[in-house]
Amino acid sequence: MEKVIITVATTGAWPQKEHNPNIPLTPQEIAADVYECWKEGAAIAHLHMRDDQGRGTMNKDKFRETVELIRSKCDIIINCTTSGDLNATDETRMAHLIDLKPEMASYDCGSMNWMHNSLFLNTPQFLEKLGQTMLENNVKPEIEIFDAGMIYNSFYYVKKGILRTPAHYQFVLGADGGSAATVENLVYLKSLIPKDATWSALGIGKGHIPLMYAAIALGGHIRVGMEDNVYYAKNRLAKSNAEFVARAARLIKEANKEVASPAEAREILNLKNRTITGE
Repeated sequence: MEKVIITVATTGAWPQKEHNPNIPLTPQEIAADVYECWKEGAAIAHLHMRDDQGRGTMNKDKFRETVELIRSKCDIIINCTTSGDLNATDETRMAHLIDLKPEMASYDCGSMNWMHNSLFLNTPQFLEKLGQTMLENNVKPEIEIFDAGMIYNSFYYVKKGILRTPAHYQFVLGADGGSAATVENLVYLKSLIPKDATWSALGIGKGHIPLMYAAIALGGHIRVGMEDNVYYAKNRLAKSNAEFVARAARLIKEANKEVASPAEAREILNLKNRTITGE
């Protein structure tokens, strides 16, 4: 039976407690939240960190503390962001990969206007350095795609040997400045990637449910969590990230598919075996 991977993005860099008091922000909160999500069926945890004021940070000590807490609890795949602090240097955005060597990390394959108020910069020079750092530290890139141009960028880095194949793509739809969260856009983007690639999709905000249904139907994997949507339903805040994961697992089963375990996800994504201590 077909396996579907659930990624949970618990925190992100932007939502605050004022948007949803249940969002986890500290290493202890994030680790406890990820553990509950793992119990509900999440195979991958996509991690952002916050500083003591709740702002997005690339502080590698925060990553280390959080990752060690998670690894002490369960075997979920760790997927660390390489963004979330628009003021971070290229070196800061990669330091935690060298230090922690997570199994996966985000690789945002291009620059864009972000939320109509800032720039999300991923220069060619940075993408080459990031790809090389991932190769050297055995970290699989999760190639994040906000519009079609980023897919074509990825082909260039594959040709240069910066990205290995089969690649894994994460379609991020609904961010202001990128492609809208529509099923039509998902179908189009999926049509551009190589046949041997794996892929996952998410819709930000109200696009969350339609994109999840579509990704399951189209043979992809899915991402859920408060990074992308603090509401579980219209006018109803999510009680936890585990609530999102539980619903995703139900929908997968209703589609006569199975929720992939972390071990099965490692096989699907061709990740190297790693113990829960990361050694």
